[in-house]
Amino acid sequence: VQLVESGGGLVQAGGSLRLSCVASGSIFSINAMDWYRQAPGKQREWVAGITIGGSTNYQDSVKGRFTISRDNAKNTVYLQMNSLKPEDTAVYYCNARITTTLRVPFNYWGQGTQVTVSS
Repeated sequence: VQLVESGGGLVQAGGSLRLSCVASGSIFSINAMDWYRQAPGKQREWVAGITIGGSTNYQDSVKGRFTISRDNAKNTVYLQMNSLKPEDTAVYYCNARITTTLRVPFNYWGQGTQVTVSS
């Protein structure tokens, strides 16, 4: 199983980016999918999550600016980020609770995508 993120980049404050994360491999089912981020010198922190049924939850600092969504048919989770701030600068990671075709559940991580917001 592999998670691959894309969509990061350099953007000015107030701009937008849309991150994508595609899961592939021997997947039986995908439960929760989440986005985390890690800024330089800081611990990785949870940003947003979405259940298999589509219920969402957000870190307070991104509420109203970020939107998480998923396409179950494509095994993909998205993070639409609007009104970006310099403090959103970080490497963004996708995490998914995946049950493999061997019926083994496990938390998988992507390799990360860099988001840089200039002031």
